[in-house]
Amino acid sequence: MRRIKLGSQGLEVSAQGLGCMGMSAFYGPSKPEPDMIQLIHHAIDSGVTFLDTSDMYGPFTNKILLGKALKGRRENVELASKFGISFADGKREIRGDPAYVRAACEASLKRLDVDCSNLYYQHRVDTRIPIEVTIGEMKKLVEEGKIKYIGLSEASASTIRRAHAVHPITAVQIEWSLWTRDVEDEIVPTCRELGIGIVAYSPLGGGFFS
Repeated sequence: MRRIKLGSQGLEVSAQGLGCMGMSAFYGPSKPEPDMIQLIHHAIDSGVTFLDTSDMYGPFTNKILLGKALKGRRENVELASKFGISFADGKREIRGDPAYVRAACEASLKRLDVDCSNLYYQHRVDTRIPIEVTIGEMKKLVEEGKIKYIGLSEASASTIRRAHAVHPITAVQIEWSLWTRDVEDEIVPTCRELGIGIVAYSPLGGGFFS
């Protein structure tokens, strides 16, 4: 598997990633854990080492699954993890306040059974909190060694610029495929200008093109 630089901050990943969402959520019922662990191991052995998970997948169970799959293999992968969607009291809420950012990160590391995430995305932007505040707390997590690189998911071009001014953004995750092209209007040019990598989710149209 070819490897590429993602962004300009030093992160190197496999050109193809493995999104783990469907193992635990959304595309039908959760898949058998032994089968999914075997699939993850097969991906790693095939050179697909860029793995993507989120608090939302399950919720939380996908990170626990990955934690089990990565025992003894952590050094072989680039682990991308997302936070920002809270499930407190059974209600879904977008959050980016500093206390939540920190608590979510620490809980994520515990579920994954790792010391550090290679790439930590804000899954959705909390419009009630200035992005500078959220990224400011993520910057502290980088300084503390809990995450290596910062990412954003589904952010506007202006939000990306404001975030990048606080701390370099390594990657933006957004839907990009043959039938989802609006990202090319502003997001792609902005990321190219700032040296930010783009991680395309649903590149095969949620499976339609495959």
